[in-house]
Amino acid sequence: MEFRTIFDTIPEQFDRYRPRYCPALFSDLIAYARIGPDKNVLELGPGTGQATDPILNTGCDYHAIELGEHLVQFMNRKYGSHPNFHIVNDDFITHDFEGQQFDLIYSAATIQWIPEEIAFAKTFDLLKPGGTLAMMLTKGDYRTPNEALFQRIQEVYSKYFHPETKYAHGSFAYANAPEYGYVDFEKREYPGERVFTADEYVAFCGTHCDHIVIPEPDKSRLFSGLREAVWEAENRIVFQDTYILYLAKKPLN
Repeated sequence: MEFRTIFDTIPEQFDRYRPRYCPALFSDLIAYARIGPDKNVLELGPGTGQATDPILNTGCDYHAIELGEHLVQFMNRKYGSHPNFHIVNDDFITHDFEGQQFDLIYSAATIQWIPEEIAFAKTFDLLKPGGTLAMMLTKGDYRTPNEALFQRIQEVYSKYFHPETKYAHGSFAYANAPEYGYVDFEKREYPGERVFTADEYVAFCGTHCDHIVIPEPDKSRLFSGLREAVWEAENRIVFQDTYILYLAKKPLN
């Protein structure tokens, strides 16, 4: 199974434990791209809607393309009653958009699954002149709040983290957008925090693609060790998050 299709096997768990993004990020994005009822928007790989509500609720003509069949079903149950909601179950890499163009294309931790030359070139072609490409992700730091817990967790990983298939996906070069014609590239950051109990932390870890493919018995031993580590740290693990928003524009001419 491809890593990028694994999330489709856990839609309910994915929806509950994957991080959302802060209101300030969406306020800035909506204002920057001037999104409202008269605008066409495309979300790449929305998952179960971690970054959907604030954009959909502007009244824009919202479109999404999602590779996972079960994730699409989940999204339709969640948002299908909205008249401005449209989703297609297909692969962005090969999908024919039949001449559609958008004022905003955005990705919440999805675009990095697409080869750079396709991601930037195809989004550029799909945007209207002056349109915005927005790419967001979350970086979570659980080391700074509790160094001792961090070290204990690393020991657990050293013993039991042995995925059957190695996660070889490299870092996506967001800053390369100007090489494909984009202008006004910028990066914005917003602070956040998540707090998990031991059980919640294990459930969250269970949404990571490279954790899902760990064979037994190492998978159970890994999760048991992580649970025990957090339980012994007063049943609490804190993530100091940084929500990152990359913005770029397609030139008007």
